[in-house]
Order: sequence, then C-alpha cells, then structure tokens
Amino acid sequence: MSTRISDLVDPVEGRVSARIYADEQIYDVEMERVFGRSWLFLAHESMLPKRGDYITTSMGDDPVVVVNRGDGEVAAFMNQCRHRGMRICRADQGNARAFTCSYHGWVYDLQGNLTQVPHEDDGYLGALDKSQMGALRVPRIANYRGFLFGCWDEKAPSFEDYLGDMAWYFDSFANRYENNEILGAPNRWTIECNWKFPSEQFATDVYHAETSHISALIAQGGDWVTADTKGLQFSSPGGHGTGFYLDDAPDMTDYGPAARQYRAESREREVERLGETRAVHVRGHNTIFPNFSFLIGTNTFRVWHPRGPHQIEVMTWTLGDADAPDEVKDAMRRNALRTFSAGGIFEAEDGENWAEIQDVLKGGRARRSSFDFTMGRGAAGTTEGYPGTTNNIYSEEAGRSFYRRWAQLMEEDQ
Repeated sequence: MSTRISDLVDPVEGRVSARIYADEQIYDVEMERVFGRSWLFLAHESMLPKRGDYITTSMGDDPVVVVNRGDGEVAAFMNQCRHRGMRICRADQGNARAFTCSYHGWVYDLQGNLTQVPHEDDGYLGALDKSQMGALRVPRIANYRGFLFGCWDEKAPSFEDYLGDMAWYFDSFANRYENNEILGAPNRWTIECNWKFPSEQFATDVYHAETSHISALIAQGGDWVTADTKGLQFSSPGGHGTGFYLDDAPDMTDYGPAARQYRAESREREVERLGETRAVHVRGHNTIFPNFSFLIGTNTFRVWHPRGPHQIEVMTWTLGDADAPDEVKDAMRRNALRTFSAGGIFEAEDGENWAEIQDVLKGGRARRSSFDFTMGRGAAGTTEGYPGTTNNIYSEEAGRSFYRRWAQLMEEDQ
C-alpha cells in the first residue's frame, strides 16, 4: 500500500482520515493484517450443546463453520470446499453428521477432514490424497467463560493475554450469572457502513446517546442520567474499550415488573460473584477489538462482520441467566428485540448515523477530510478500583486506543 498509515491515523493528536472507512485497498490490507492477526468471536458454547451442532459465521469476511466435534471440543474451519470453493454448509445453524458440498458432493467430517469424494477411484484413479484436502482449519480456538474465539495467527498471544485488563470488564458481562444461556434466535441484518464505525462507537462513544437516542429514551420513559451523572471510560493498548456510569446501574430500558423484581433479587448474587464495583457500576458499552461488542444491562452482544469497506453484516444475541424463570427470560428477550435488534429503537438510530456517514463519504472531498478524536486528550490516568487506563466517560480515550492498535497492526510486517 503506497499511503503511510501514520499519515492517516494520528492517535496522539486525535485525528483519523476519512479514507480509512471508504478505501478498497485499505480494506483489503486490514482483512489480512487486522482480522488475520486478532482473536475473533466464533460462538457461545451454549449454541452448540450436542455433537454435530453447528453454526456458520465469519472471521473478517471469510465464512467459517463452528461445530461441536463430540469429544468436548469445538472445531472451526473455512466454509469452503477444496474442490471448487463452494460453501460446504449453507444453513445458518443445525446438527449434522458430516458436511457435503452441494456442487460435486465432496464430504467433510466434523473436524473438517475430507472423507468421501465421488468417483475417487474411476475419476481420480485413486491418486487424490484426501488427507491433504481437508477444509482450512482455524488453528487456535479459546474458550473464555463459554465464549469461543478463534485466531488465524499461530504467533498471536493467548486470548487471556490478548484481553489484558479488558478481562476484568468483560467478566462483568460473561461472569455475571452462574449459568449463561442464549435467549432465542440471533438477529442478522446488514447496514451500509464501514465496520469500524460501530466497533469504535461501542468502545468509546456514549457522547452520541443523549442526542441520537433522545426520542427513544423519551419513549422508554423513566429517568436515565442527568448532566451531573459521572462515569468512566477504560482504554486498552489492545484496542479494547468500555464506558459506564458510576451511579447505581442506570438503565435506559424497561424490562417490565417480573424482570425488574428478579434482577433486584439477584443483585446480591451478582455482587458476590463480581464484587460491588463491577456488579453495580460496570454496566455500559464495550468492544473487544476489533469487532465484538456487548452491552451490559440490556445483555446483548454482537459481531460487526465486514462485508467490503461500505457494508457490514450484524449478528446479535441476547445473553440471559439460565436459572431465571421463563417469564423473566422472555421479558429480557423481548426487551432486546425492542431496543437493540434489527428493529430495535436504539439500533435503528445508530444504523442511520453510520449509513449516513458512509453515504457522505461517497464524495471525494469528504474522503479527504479528517475526523476529530480530541475529546479528553491529555486527561487519561488511573482510577482506584478500576484496572488500566481510565478517563471521563465523555472522552474519546478508547477511540484513540482503538485506532492506535489498528494502525500498529496495519503497519506491522508479517
């Protein structure tokens, strides 16, 4: 790539070129260097309870199959036949004993090994070495509190090292309940925007909420926050970020009386598991770099799958307490649909913002502009009781770290 990344991203001064959201060449490089080297979310283990249970998803823009092998482990491999490149699994999820390419009938087992080939003897004359023709496997898979992440890079740090201080914040979501359960089916839809807009927003940007979501907040009713409500933003050298208010678990949504009562009753158990600081206060927006985001409180998590520089495919799930009554689970599932789903009132407003920006970037002069990330610059420090670097919740500390990590990966040689 002829353009220097340092000319496009300056995290010290807080400047980011608009080109990084709309340039085909930059997109191709980031698929190789950012998504090829980072840990990427694959599935939650509760999605794959039985041998042969599978889902299809993506790592970057590459399709993969994630499957329960039946030996206590999960396999992940490219959803691509080695013969002509057809997908070997065309369903979103299900249960299978093997995966058969619908083009020429090549068959792969639950670990991605090629096991059967039509006309192997009379067509290939017995010369096809099936042992060398298995689906391309994801070499590294980590299971962190039931969340499965994969990485193409065998030299990358372990997932725990990759998370660093972000693990403390992620645990307030992943370890809040003794038993987690995915509630209902996932939502899946596309938005015409670059993947970095939503990833960055969930890492760093609570600033937009009181403007973009004011109508949705009014529709939800109740008190949310005031101008005097204080909060923190955490930023990580790994590009991860989170923001949260410090008062008593402010919530922008209403689950209804049954869920409110259950959540109040379960507060003591959550404090016992996480400590009061995390159980009560760390309940905001979060991104694990590069494209896995979650919202504590509304209990949704999502992946922003890149589909070229101008489009993303969003997959979202609701995480619930497996031990909660069915009435409470249903209330949480419906609340997620109403707020942060394809038809959710908050999600629709976010998607409109990102798509509008992407549309503006069709202009040549617009792509030569730069965006401002100076909020809170120079004010970062530490806060007792909260790991890592922190700043005021109304800052762009995590945004600068997000793009600092992005630039490091884009500039590093293999």
